[in-house]
Amino acid sequence: MANQAKSSSYEIVPFGLDHITDQRLHNLFRDLMHLDPMDKNGPMSGSCGHQTDQMEKFLSQTFGFRNIPGEYIVQGVRSFKLDNSVSSLKPETEIRFPSNTTNSFAMSVQEIMNWQRSYRVYADNNIRGMNKEFLKRALQGKSEDGEEAFRMKFVVRISTCPILMEFDAKIIRRNLNDNWPNRIKLVSVTGIDFAGRKHDVGDILYYVSNWREVFQIDPQSRLPLVYNGRDFYVNVNEPRGKLHKERVQDSLMRMVRLRLQACDAEGVQIVVETGIGLGVFAGNHIGIDAKVRALSAKAILTVLERDASLYKNIRAVILALPRFNRSKSNHPVADTFDAFVNEFHKAKYNGPIPVLIADQDMHRLTVAIARQGFIVSELNPADSHGVFGEYWQNRGPAVEEKLALTTVGLLVQHHLINTEVLNENNYRLLTINEGSTLDWLASVSNDNERMTTNCCSHQ
Repeated sequence: MANQAKSSSYEIVPFGLDHITDQRLHNLFRDLMHLDPMDKNGPMSGSCGHQTDQMEKFLSQTFGFRNIPGEYIVQGVRSFKLDNSVSSLKPETEIRFPSNTTNSFAMSVQEIMNWQRSYRVYADNNIRGMNKEFLKRALQGKSEDGEEAFRMKFVVRISTCPILMEFDAKIIRRNLNDNWPNRIKLVSVTGIDFAGRKHDVGDILYYVSNWREVFQIDPQSRLPLVYNGRDFYVNVNEPRGKLHKERVQDSLMRMVRLRLQACDAEGVQIVVETGIGLGVFAGNHIGIDAKVRALSAKAILTVLERDASLYKNIRAVILALPRFNRSKSNHPVADTFDAFVNEFHKAKYNGPIPVLIADQDMHRLTVAIARQGFIVSELNPADSHGVFGEYWQNRGPAVEEKLALTTVGLLVQHHLINTEVLNENNYRLLTINEGSTLDWLASVSNDNERMTTNCCSHQ
């Protein structure tokens, strides 16, 4: 069952509520429907200079943070060090973000160390080349362009990670005896990337069947032509991209299964997701974004229908999909919220795990859920380099960078701060879609061979 629920403040569409028998869960959904609306035009909607300064100042004053001149983790991402590691401080030391005032988020050094030790990596063992040695290298930003970057979309990083502020940038006041922050898990995962960038060339080669027509080709490498050291040239009168639909769907379902299995293994009860890779990465510039959004929604609902009985802890899924680009005309621009609602309606989803699709701030939802005593996860759309926050110091951040400024993620998921990130004992290789191995290199090689054969046969 699905009913448009126009609450007192924002739009929310529920599915599968008929299956709710737990009064606590019923009360949770009722309360979520009446949260204050998201501030979409606030300080975190675009450039975040003040918030970046705030995080840098906090890290500097507390841990001796400083950038290392001339050193970069990956291209464009400044390296840094802490003069005082978390473990070098006394466990009972109280730290306040952003500064030592009463209206701040309080935490102890012992808590931060506990959050750091909660760090885990879950990876799909059915992906060719996936092993602990690769993971340790990739989580330092050292994955190679193409196949290795492609592999990272089947890797989940998860840890306890409190939220410091909502996307309105107002600090959440917290005392040390408040336990709700310890119930929040941050799930960092990579999406499929159709933006057309050198590091993620594997996504273009594997998922776009006519990439040779869409992009200008380098005569030497016979791959998409790179300019500015990173981006691909699109042909001036390029045709629309054509997807290997089955490949996209298979990968999206693998990714959903992996992150839900990881959440379930970590005891998560309520999963909060957002539209991963469905903005600039969805391929608007080559005309495939609507298809990608629909396939992403279909992947989630299909996995929930098929695998619900496998989960021991997950009880509900919340999809936080804010409408940022609503048209004022009678013909609103299609967005991720609409795409997901349409697919769930089309499938007549009424699975045993209820779903809420909400035009809401995922931070606001997550904190509200944690305050009610549930263990809740929040999705962080991460970069394929594997470095938490990636461009967080660039002052014009997207969602991933905003997560670095609004949570304690830099303290618990960045490899230069938390040594547990590179501890191979924290890595778990799971079997997803047993019996099916994804060999990116073989698939792309076969595509190239078929293209060469077809070209020769027409000469």
